[in-house]
Amino acid sequence: MVKKEPTTVFGRRLREARLRAAIPQDRLGVEIGLDEGTASARMSRYETGAHEPPFGIAVKLAQVLCVPTAYFYCEDDELANVVLAWGQVDRSERKRIKLLIESMQTDKKEP
Repeated sequence: MVKKEPTTVFGRRLREARLRAAIPQDRLGVEIGLDEGTASARMSRYETGAHEPPFGIAVKLAQVLCVPTAYFYCEDDELANVVLAWGQVDRSERKRIKLLIESMQTDKKEP
């Protein structure tokens, strides 16, 4: 059976996160509360882009896959990597990163 490639950003990010977590489609579906008989098919539809899940399902997927929900919606690959990294750093590091970005923005505004 040939795997259909994702046609949506959400589908691509979901597949990447699921493969990185080494979780089969059926198990992922069951872990977010889907019926065991339909879990694999539903996950496949989400990954290929045939259907996009409601936001509440996306939140559950993110929790199980240990990624920020925003990761699924990032069109830019570099931003997606930043979002992944953001999800892995603690609150004090996030504060430092935010201050760094704000200082970079201020530097651009000054002549």
